[in-house]
Amino acid sequence: MQDNIRLLKKWIDESNNIVFFGGAGVSTESGIPDFRSSGGLYNMEYDYPPEVILSHSFFMQRPQEFYTFYRKMMICPDVKPNITHKWLAAMEEQGKVKAVITQNIDGLHQKAGSKKVLELHGSVYRNYCMKCGKFYILDDITEIDGVPKCSCGGIIKPDVVLYEESLDENTLKESVHYIEHAEVLLVCGTSLSVYPAAGLLRYYTGNRMVLINRAATQYDSRADLLIQAGLGDTFSSL
Repeated sequence: MQDNIRLLKKWIDESNNIVFFGGAGVSTESGIPDFRSSGGLYNMEYDYPPEVILSHSFFMQRPQEFYTFYRKMMICPDVKPNITHKWLAAMEEQGKVKAVITQNIDGLHQKAGSKKVLELHGSVYRNYCMKCGKFYILDDITEIDGVPKCSCGGIIKPDVVLYEESLDENTLKESVHYIEHAEVLLVCGTSLSVYPAAGLLRYYTGNRMVLINRAATQYDSRADLLIQAGLGDTFSSL
């Protein structure tokens, strides 16, 4: 393991074109549950499976029940960035990290100070009226009960990508651009089982893809450097 950490540090020291691709495991050390681990959302008991509740169809048909779940399980405004978020922000400030591509919607990368953050699945901090498009902040969602409504009468929807919805094309294109041109690609805290996000890795043509995750993934054999460890332990060693 220490040999792998030393090699990772060497690659980072040598590069000024690092791109980070992260999933739910990046935020678990801040106290936000992931989806697929033993303590994740998919292993908790609800009236409906979380993947059903977090679908476009469910939101449209049962917005009250959607918002009950969403406010309780998906919004965590008091959590703070952890060592991984802070390390990335520091590396960006030094000119080494060019972009953070995240599947998370919690805004922790921005809280840590990262500027170039591509949010594949949106953000809880952005909300808009489905009727007139008016923008609303997070407090407009959390400070009321029930289904939030716009002054025009339309339902306010979080700017997050639900199941059955497509990812933003501009965000996808920009993510592909950074991955294609990356020298070092850090893939961290993700099961790589959510598509189309996981499919973005195929655009990397370099030879320094680093995969850091506690559990095995289907991409392990494709990694140029594999570290099966916690992200906090790994990045605090660099």
